[in-house]
Amino acid sequence: MVCRNTSWTRRLVLAGISTAALALSAPFDLAQAQETIKVGLVAALSGQSAKSGEAITRGLSIAIDEVNAAGGINGKKLELVSRDDESNPGKGLLAARELVQREKVAVLFGGLDTPVSLAIVPFANQAKVPFMGVWAAGTNITRNGAADNYVFRVSAVDAYVGEALVDYALEKKGAKAPGMILINNPWGESNEHALHDALKKRGVEAVGVEKFETNDVDVVPQLTRLKQAGADVLFMVANVAPSSQVVKSLDRMGWDVPVVSHWGPSGGRFTELAGPRGEDVHFIQTYTFTDNMSPKGQQVFAKLKENYGVTSLADVMPATGIANAYDALHLSALALAKAGSTDGTAVRDAFYEIGGYDGLIKTYDKPFSPENHDALNAKDYVFTHFVKGEIIPLN
Repeated sequence: MVCRNTSWTRRLVLAGISTAALALSAPFDLAQAQETIKVGLVAALSGQSAKSGEAITRGLSIAIDEVNAAGGINGKKLELVSRDDESNPGKGLLAARELVQREKVAVLFGGLDTPVSLAIVPFANQAKVPFMGVWAAGTNITRNGAADNYVFRVSAVDAYVGEALVDYALEKKGAKAPGMILINNPWGESNEHALHDALKKRGVEAVGVEKFETNDVDVVPQLTRLKQAGADVLFMVANVAPSSQVVKSLDRMGWDVPVVSHWGPSGGRFTELAGPRGEDVHFIQTYTFTDNMSPKGQQVFAKLKENYGVTSLADVMPATGIANAYDALHLSALALAKAGSTDGTAVRDAFYEIGGYDGLIKTYDKPFSPENHDALNAKDYVFTHFVKGEIIPLN
């Protein structure tokens, strides 16, 4: 055997430590001291959705600190490893592969965009690594048709969002002739199906469906067609920047039609981009920090103030990303503890064994089963709007 560091070995011998003893004991002790359970995050951490990626990171980090302070997972601490997908499906898939194959993460958390999550789903199922969604709402992310499904979610689900948006438009806005203005990608398609299904159940038909692109700066032609068709309310599905273009186009037209939206506007500087009319858009959330928070909400808000310099409720945006990620991490920690290992199949099956958990969004009771991989449903949404940059629940 060739010793590659004779000076280091000589110092050990002089210190009275044999290399044989070191070989037997040091690697084991070192591994025990340094071993952590890694969890991964693939999300948009730059670009127009960076604020949302930041919120997810904060929610995960606060929950990880709590788990580690309580002793970790069977004595092992959690460690977060993050990668920026830049809202690009190809980059998201590459990042997921790196986190699973190189970093050996036990649970992979997914970020903002439905197209990115859909790119990762087949890989997660093939690799048999639990993939936990904390934002993207495309119905077929969890309902992906895989015989062996490893994808879970603590977030909105488009199938449920469609129900909520339609009920709100009909009951609160008196809509009789709704129209749709949707981003032209898989997320928009998912919501188109969900909205049509929800409307059909209630004996209502959409008067028109219009699509637009992320980079469109003028949506007047599409909106004009909807106006001419007689739309009395608009269902909007798009992220921050494109949603703001819809609102500005409505302003240019002088069309004062109610807008009922998915949660896309909550992901960043919506009112700054959209202008004052942005406050008239009503959209769903899974959670908001308010003046009358639960003890759990007060606890998390205190950590946001302590760790990130948050000084007011207006600084917490979007709260949905924080809350979804926070609850998802704690539920994942329960599954890891029940599994007693980081084996993907063992962890996946342990999600089904979770009983109750008093979370930030709600108290969960058996949130997952082999037939249901979504912890939230339509009853867990609240409608909100912006007021002076703060997301406020609507009465």
